[in-house]
Amino acid sequence: MAIRITRVYTRRGDQGETDLVGGVRAPKDSPRLEAYGSVDELNAAIGLARAANAAERGHTAPRRTLDAILCRLQNELFDLGSELATPPAAFVPGMFRVGDAEVTALEADMDRCQRDLRPLKSFVLPGGGRVSAQLHVARTVCRRAERAVLRLMRTEDVGPGPLKYLNRLSDLLFVLARWIGHHLGERELLWERALRHEAAQRARRSAR
Repeated sequence: MAIRITRVYTRRGDQGETDLVGGVRAPKDSPRLEAYGSVDELNAAIGLARAANAAERGHTAPRRTLDAILCRLQNELFDLGSELATPPAAFVPGMFRVGDAEVTALEADMDRCQRDLRPLKSFVLPGGGRVSAQLHVARTVCRRAERAVLRLMRTEDVGPGPLKYLNRLSDLLFVLARWIGHHLGERELLWERALRHEAAQRARRSAR
């Protein structure tokens, strides 16, 4: 499908409403707008992570792998945003809906990355490096998008795909933050209370 955009502004949103797919007008603070607006914000956050990744030097293979994954995710999120911008009555046969294939691909990405990582002994603090930190920001935006979709599901028929996809995507972004940090040689920041608790347990066991 060819797309030609010649003008960005329309003046149709000046009163706080916008067009959904199919031409229905909706308030800009409605649950549906909040849902696909949060997905759009998530896409932008992933774009920042891609830019930070591109600015790194060395470690070419992992960075290329990460960029390929993030590029695919950005395209899928654009599709998901279009899906969420389409009311049930406006769907026509053949329109995209996120489903099990996309969720399975996210799980496969996680399984591949996890093979390079040690099991965690504490919760991870966001940070470690520029790319990892941006991916953690994207993860939290993804969780917010997930909550927004859940609120929409309470009022309209959305189907199970978007919520399942965003739930799994937030997990993948967490794993990717750890994975690229590992390959870039960054120090992983862990929640210290849990580490101190584990050290105290080890001390008590050794004292017996």
